[in-house]
Amino acid sequence: MTFRLTWHNLLNELEALPSDTTFVTPLSRTPFRITGVQEHRVLIKYRESSETIPLQREQFETLSERVVEAVGGFDLNRLPTDAEPYATILSVHPQFDVDDHEGTLAATDIGTATSLVDVDQDVGDDRDEPDLAVYGDALLLIDALERHDPTALDEMETPDLVNLYTLLSDVQRNANDLRQDVRRVLLGRLHHDQPVHGQYGSVQRTTRRSRTLKPDDEVLGLLEAEGIDRERVLSVDRNKVDDALDVTSLTETDVYDIEESEYVRKADVDEEVKETRLQGLKDRLATADENGTEDLQREIEELEARIDELTSFSSGKSLRSPSSGES
Repeated sequence: MTFRLTWHNLLNELEALPSDTTFVTPLSRTPFRITGVQEHRVLIKYRESSETIPLQREQFETLSERVVEAVGGFDLNRLPTDAEPYATILSVHPQFDVDDHEGTLAATDIGTATSLVDVDQDVGDDRDEPDLAVYGDALLLIDALERHDPTALDEMETPDLVNLYTLLSDVQRNANDLRQDVRRVLLGRLHHDQPVHGQYGSVQRTTRRSRTLKPDDEVLGLLEAEGIDRERVLSVDRNKVDDALDVTSLTETDVYDIEESEYVRKADVDEEVKETRLQGLKDRLATADENGTEDLQREIEELEARIDELTSFSSGKSLRSPSSGES
C-alpha cells in the first residue's frame, strides 16, 4: 500500500471520530485534541495550551516508513517528545498498532483499535462501583469532612475526632495496598527511566538499592584476610544485650538511653456501623435527581479544568530526522 492511500485512509478515520475526542501521547501521556484535518497536515492543540500545532504529512510518511521497516515494532523511545503526537495519530489507522507494554508502534495486517484515543462518554452512562475497601472508606471520609470543619479540629467533639482519625487510618492503609498493586503493574510499563505523565501527575521508574550483610563468619574471614581486625567491625548486638539483662543486676536504663513519646493508636473499628452509614450514602447517590447529577458533573469539569491549568508539560511540533547511523 502506498503512503498516499494510507494517508487518505488515516484522514478518513480521523474525520469519523467525534470532535471532542481526546488523544494522549504514548510515552508522556499528554492529552491533546485535533482542531483540524487538512489535505497535507493535521492540526492539534494540547489540553494545557492555546497554541495550535501543525503536524505535517511528510513527517507522518517518515514515521510510517520507519515503522514498516522496524523488526519487532518501532521503539517509541526513539521519538523526541515533540514527535509523540505523530505516533498517536498514526495509531488511529487500523493497520498500525501501539503496544503499551513493549513501548512500540508496529504495522499489522489485523485491524486494531488504538489505546491512545478516548472518545468522551455521555454523562448519564452507568458507573460500576468498585469492590474495594478504599472506595467505601473514601466515601465515608468525604462525608465526614463535609459534615465537620477539618480546619477547626480543636472545636470538634471527641467522638467526631475519633471517627475522623479512624477513617483517615483506614483510607491510608487501604489506599497504600491499592497503590502497591498499581505500582506492580506500572513497573511492567515504564521504560528506560523516562517520566510518564497522567492528568494528575507523573511517575518514573527508579531503582532503590539495599544491602544485607552476608553471614558473620564469611564477612569476618574476608576482612581478616585483608588485614582488618575483627574487633574493628564488631558491634553490640541488642538481642544479646537484652538476654544479658535477664541474668544480671543491670537495668534497662543502665545500657539504654530511653525516650518516650505518646501517639494515638486505632484500637478498634466498628465495621457494622461503617457499613450502615456507607449504604446510606450509596442510597443517596443512587437517588440523586437529574439536576443534582448535572451540577455534580459541572463541578467535576470545573475541577478538571483547574487541574489542567496547573499541569504543564512540554509540547512538540516536528519529528526529528534520523541520524546517518539510524535505520
